[in-house]
Amino acid sequence: MPATKTIISDVIVPEVFNPYVIERTAELSAFYQSGIIARNENLDVLARSGGKLINMPFWEDLEGEDEVLSDSTALTVGKITADQDVAALLTRGRAWSVNDLAKALSGDDPMAAIGDLVAAYWARRFQAILIKTLDGIFGHKDTGMDANKHDISGASDAEEDDVISAKTAVDAIYKLGDNADKLTGFAMHSATVAKLTKDDLIETIPPSEGKPAVRTFLGKPVVVDDSLPVSNGVYTTYIFGAGAFGWGEGGAPVPVETARDALAGDDILIHRRHFILHPRGVAFQNKVVTGATPSNDELAEPQNWRRVYEPKNVRIVQFKHRLEKVE
Repeated sequence: MPATKTIISDVIVPEVFNPYVIERTAELSAFYQSGIIARNENLDVLARSGGKLINMPFWEDLEGEDEVLSDSTALTVGKITADQDVAALLTRGRAWSVNDLAKALSGDDPMAAIGDLVAAYWARRFQAILIKTLDGIFGHKDTGMDANKHDISGASDAEEDDVISAKTAVDAIYKLGDNADKLTGFAMHSATVAKLTKDDLIETIPPSEGKPAVRTFLGKPVVVDDSLPVSNGVYTTYIFGAGAFGWGEGGAPVPVETARDALAGDDILIHRRHFILHPRGVAFQNKVVTGATPSNDELAEPQNWRRVYEPKNVRIVQFKHRLEKVE
């Protein structure tokens, strides 16, 4: 009698597997754990509402000086103006054969093992999407994000500092003026973290309750990602406020499928996701998109973005700096 073999369809229940992967993606995402990405029920609803672009109208703040009351002159009538933030629905998918998941299938809990591998994959992909989006929104002055940039990398005067430090980072944080306190975390290249560690400016909060240790700089958590831009000795660090990126999960028509290629003996897992991962206050313009929904490269295209919130209300600052002073 032939030996029995556990295949993916034996251990994957789509209705259980998909929510598990979404939950684990959040648990494994450093950007989510730091508060930079925030899951939002309203965005969940919008992501399921249909359409490639999700419109999010808002009222702009009231403007104008107050007026002294008079018994002979009427007050000037002002108005309230509406604008619209726009997010792109992202539709992504990936398939794996049993050869990639064979090790996972040998575990005590095959579904949890497979789920952890898939969730870790999506956590990495979310991180890539977020960084490509940052490339786009800060890629050109026409996006309207210049007020949220702090670039000291070209400082040449001996009295100026082109290197990241506590002092220069505070200057970057205060690009948001009286909204500076809303910036709560950093994303840095590992070389930047190494430099600040040597300067004794990185503190590490020990792990607790099963959570990993947390690095902090100026009291704010640090996410480390080596895909952040580096060019000619210039490093890009980002400073974020809580919920700078909104996350909403939609519903792919068939989010999870299993299949078997009997002739090849391959067991296959297919996972699809429809979701929103949007920088709040910077509207997607959909000007350079060739497919049904934008690719990562298209998210990095500045023509696809335009700031619609006031600069101080966009909780992201781009900080360009060096690690060593240019003499």
